[in-house]
Amino acid sequence: MTACLAIDVGGTKIAAALVTLKGKDAIVAERTQIHTPQNPSAEALDSALAQILTQFKGKFDQVSVASTGIIQKGILTALNPKNLGNLAFFPLEQSVAKHTDKPITLLNDAQAAGCAEFLRQDDIENFAFITVSTGVGGGIILNRKLFTGTNGVAGHIGHSLADPNGEVCGCGRVGCVEAVAAGRAIARDAAKWDNPCEPPEVFARFRAGDPQAAALVDKSAKAIAHLIADLKINLDIQRIALGGSVGLAEGYLARVTHFLSEMPEIYRPDVVPAYYAQDAGLIGAAWWAENQKQI
Repeated sequence: MTACLAIDVGGTKIAAALVTLKGKDAIVAERTQIHTPQNPSAEALDSALAQILTQFKGKFDQVSVASTGIIQKGILTALNPKNLGNLAFFPLEQSVAKHTDKPITLLNDAQAAGCAEFLRQDDIENFAFITVSTGVGGGIILNRKLFTGTNGVAGHIGHSLADPNGEVCGCGRVGCVEAVAAGRAIARDAAKWDNPCEPPEVFARFRAGDPQAAALVDKSAKAIAHLIADLKINLDIQRIALGGSVGLAEGYLARVTHFLSEMPEIYRPDVVPAYYAQDAGLIGAAWWAENQKQI
């Protein structure tokens, strides 16, 4: 078995670990995590990646990077640059290659997580992973194959329409799911309260029965429920795994399924919590590096 250095670049954190695969089983070792630079410069992100690659030097046989955003020909861009600290263009493959001579694989982070979660779905043909975190993204499996699209855009389901009269999304469109449901949207709305707070406190208040917090969580959960219904009716998705810091927050999935239960049955796929939780992107990145032609 060979070790893959898997790196997961998110909007608020960069996680890395040595991932060893044996069939559908994964061993995640030496997991580390640092903050994603919020300085919108290529140098800041390059330095963060260099720090990780130096830390694991000599311990891996290949590198696989899963990142928020769109990756084309080794270049990382984003529909919503705010999710990359306002960095809209970054030579990701070149940056990694400066610090290692090992093979490099790149893909979107939600697509990677979708690969990992699909490993647990022996009985499913059409599957989706939804992450609700800093942003909202997805990994879509159709006919047991990861659907990336010609330009790597497939799965950017957070930029589906949720509210045509809603807030302007970072992508420039009005009313995207991400602008309604993501952690950044929750933080934006909670900052307007008389007693403002960050998303973790919003969920603490929600679980304590605070009606204002409950309304905000429900606003997010309802948007995700409608997104799930759209995926079901458009792509015949059989099962959806929900992940991300918001998606896995205690009590959130129950609210999503509550709103789904109000819809006709044909719109309701099976919805489960992400099996690999916060390691899904790392495991999926490593799996894709070795098996991308098989799915």
